[in-house]
Amino acid sequence: MIRAATPADVPVIHALIRELAEYEKALEEARASEEQLREALFGERPAAFAHMAVDDGSGEPVGFALWFLNFSTWRGVHGIYLEDLYVRPAARGAGHGRALLAELARICVERGYGRLEWSVLNWNAPAIGFYESLGARPQDEWTVYRLTEGALAELGAQE
Repeated sequence: MIRAATPADVPVIHALIRELAEYEKALEEARASEEQLREALFGERPAAFAHMAVDDGSGEPVGFALWFLNFSTWRGVHGIYLEDLYVRPAARGAGHGRALLAELARICVERGYGRLEWSVLNWNAPAIGFYESLGARPQDEWTVYRLTEGALAELGAQE
């Protein structure tokens, strides 16, 4: 079962984010607090959205998708950028990841959004295989760039 996240889900979303960061060998980079997530997802002006994958038998959350809107200047419409998709290892293979992506695709179609996109680590062969089995294709001609920490502060301080 897939459902929209609620404020009561914030602690489990936080825990799932940390599990994902550990899987991606970057736990020290996962510094978001529950309070920050609560504000981003459910504050006065939500900047992100989340859906939960829930085990049909136990009712326990086993995964999540956290996403936000982007905009295509070429298409003139919004899209969804999937920031995180994670299903706990014990729940993998039961269709939760596929169901989360299907829900986001449904939202895109329903709202007239032109794209559903995300990034995946080059070494994550299981995820790459899964995404490609759904018809997703890598955007090989694009390279992701990022400014953080000191470089971000330095550039932001320039006049």
